[in-house]
Amino acid sequence: MFQKTQNRLLLSYLMVLLMVLGGFAIAVRLVFSRILNHQLTNALTTLAQGAAANVEVQSGQIQVDSDFRVQDLNLRHQGLQWFDRQGQEVFRQGNTVMSLPFSLDQRMQRDRHVQGVTIPVFDVDISGASVGYVRASQSLDEVEQSLQGLDWGLGGGMVVALVLSGVGGIWVTRQAMQPIEQGFQKLQQFTADASHELRSPLMEIKSNAAVALKYPEGMRGDDIERFEAIANAGDRMTSLTQDLLFLARTDRVQQASPERINLTTLLIDLMQRYQPQARAKLIHLDANLTDSIYVMGHSSQLIQLFNNLVENALHYTYPNGSVKLYLVRDSSYLEVRVEDTGVGIALEQLPQVFDRFWRADQSRSQWAGGAGLGLAIAQSIAQLHGGTITVKSQLGMGSCFTVRLPLDQSS
Repeated sequence: MFQKTQNRLLLSYLMVLLMVLGGFAIAVRLVFSRILNHQLTNALTTLAQGAAANVEVQSGQIQVDSDFRVQDLNLRHQGLQWFDRQGQEVFRQGNTVMSLPFSLDQRMQRDRHVQGVTIPVFDVDISGASVGYVRASQSLDEVEQSLQGLDWGLGGGMVVALVLSGVGGIWVTRQAMQPIEQGFQKLQQFTADASHELRSPLMEIKSNAAVALKYPEGMRGDDIERFEAIANAGDRMTSLTQDLLFLARTDRVQQASPERINLTTLLIDLMQRYQPQARAKLIHLDANLTDSIYVMGHSSQLIQLFNNLVENALHYTYPNGSVKLYLVRDSSYLEVRVEDTGVGIALEQLPQVFDRFWRADQSRSQWAGGAGLGLAIAQSIAQLHGGTITVKSQLGMGSCFTVRLPLDQSS
């Protein structure tokens, strides 16, 4: 039980750490990418300004006398393009040039793995009029390689941080859970000891009350009622101590070896045992069972599990209602469903039905019952057998409890 809590705590810690590291990595990558793009834009602007200075105007047409060496441009994966005022290409240098058409509306353009910056060319001799344009381009391979290296670095750092934090988190969660486990073990021991010690005085109370009721001569009528109340209270207290003792024991590791159990036969006997009680309450008790389905477990515990569910269904079902028991199976699991037409449970209260000592506040509180341990015991037994128990219910319409257990694969 505590191992699952420790695992959930460790997983929650790692998830929070992963989100923090992921947010930090995304922020670093965005900032680094923006810086690289800004540096590239500045470099291309400087290159384009240098190329614009090499333009001469003759008869209204631009003439290019570039001082840039083509080998240097190719080595840096750069390219230059000159355009006239109509946007027609006049001259180009370098292999890394953009294939996108010239655009007056876009100073910066990006074509797949190439980025370009366009600036106008002015004729200083004719009142600074624009005579054309220069577009400087550069491959984005170096930028992408830098970002890829950053991604690998950040990703590797996150993995290393998560692994180291996971190792440290295991130690931290173990240290944090130790006091809780010790306190819970002491509480279990106290519950078991108290329940065990209470059985003897309760038996004395019940025995003395039974003897007094067996010889009522000389007692007043109200005295008889008081002794009956004492006997009933003793029965309830005995049942409560037995339930508490069972829960205290089942919370510990089971030492007994499981046995092969014919669940179909167990449920048939159970239905026969409760038929008189159902008829007395005018409740139709029926079952739909499959022949010879086997499970591995402890018969006494499984009997108590389904006893609690059937008793619960009969207790909260109106007269002339019905309680049905279904047994179905698939390849590796079986399901036992106990369905009734009783008072039902409110939707907001369903998550609490398996809590110890829980009793509904409204719809079910008017029905006399036990201490609220029956369903908690049923859940503990189902979990001890590697199964689960769930409930579906609608207020005023009834409830359906489903026990899912693993099949005996040798059958």
